[in-house]
Amino acid sequence: MFLCISANPAIDKRARAAQLRWGAVNRLLTVVPEPGGKAAHVAMAMQALGERPLWIGLAGGASGRELVRGLEALGISTESVEVREATRVNLAILDDAGVVTELLEPGGPVSTPELDLFRKTCEQLFVQMKGRAYVTFSGSLPPGAPPEFYAELIRSARSSACHTFLDTSGQALASALVQQPEFVKPNREEAEWLAGEAITDLRSARKAMSQFFVRGASSVALSLGKDGLLWCPGPTQRVYYARPPVVEARSGVGSGDATVAGFVQAIARKLPPEETARWAAACGAANCLAAAPGQIKLSDVRELMQGMPVEELP
Repeated sequence: MFLCISANPAIDKRARAAQLRWGAVNRLLTVVPEPGGKAAHVAMAMQALGERPLWIGLAGGASGRELVRGLEALGISTESVEVREATRVNLAILDDAGVVTELLEPGGPVSTPELDLFRKTCEQLFVQMKGRAYVTFSGSLPPGAPPEFYAELIRSARSSACHTFLDTSGQALASALVQQPEFVKPNREEAEWLAGEAITDLRSARKAMSQFFVRGASSVALSLGKDGLLWCPGPTQRVYYARPPVVEARSGVGSGDATVAGFVQAIARKLPPEETARWAAACGAANCLAAAPGQIKLSDVRELMQGMPVEELP
């Protein structure tokens, strides 16, 4: 079973504008609301890959109900915990030049009783699916949640022999690494923050990856955007470098989440490391072609895999 944990979900509004002008009136051409937050994107990508994910998240107000309805309309099972504050609404504006501008709300504060109920809901699912669940913890934490919240959930998941996958940032990332997640996927900015050094080439990227192993991660995938993807299955294993082909992207929003979905599925299916990197990179590239973040097409993934170079670095 694939569980997608969302502590700070959202409604993502995707808008188009001919040209975005700061300090002026901008008239949007279209606005389309979609289920959002990184865990929702992971769940949507998993669904497209033929799996049956379960999304577990906090949801509040009319926007929270809209989020849950949107996921269920896509055929995704949900387990929502109701909170008092309305679910946040994010806005991504794409102009005719292909530039994406994102405006992300922080989310409403979550109370201690609400967090306790969310934690209990997750823990019950971990126990119920003991040894069978692949659990992703994705995205930011809402105001009111302690930075150790993901760490607590990972510890609970591991105690039930669940596989744990982490994609977050800042102190939530640093705290969660202590609990030794099976997999972590930082992007360039997150890796630079943790390592305290700029990533300028493959050598510095690999050095940054080593810091995640030192802090407790069992495997690391480092996303470098258009510069490719690095994957190391373990601290003593080789690094694999995949560089997806250049595609005419609608938007790159959600590509990291689709990449996570690809890794989770490949690891669950015990694919060889080289094929794991190739499959995950193809999922991320397929997201650039998708009509909305996370809503990839399996046919695009398979086509992008063909001939994608994956190099085993010395």
